[in-house]
Amino acid sequence: MSEMTLIVPNDWVTEEKLVEITGLRPGTIERARKKCWMVGREYLHVSPDGVPKKNSECMYNRKAVDQWVESMSKKQPGARQ
Repeated sequence: MSEMTLIVPNDWVTEEKLVEITGLRPGTIERARKKCWMVGREYLHVSPDGVPKKNSECMYNRKAVDQWVESMSKKQPGARQ
């Protein structure tokens, strides 16, 4: 019999988990981070020494990212305003 593990994600997750949770591709996440998302709202730079830099790993607020994806429904080609 195979064993199944259920993981309940935290509000802030790594890019790897964000991909698993949302289905967004890493390239989409990178472009959104550079063009649309705000530091402190959709993502944060984190570092083990407590002093993150621009090139530090990012953690993502999955709830804010979900809201961003949901906001796309009004911007779809041919969508009624």
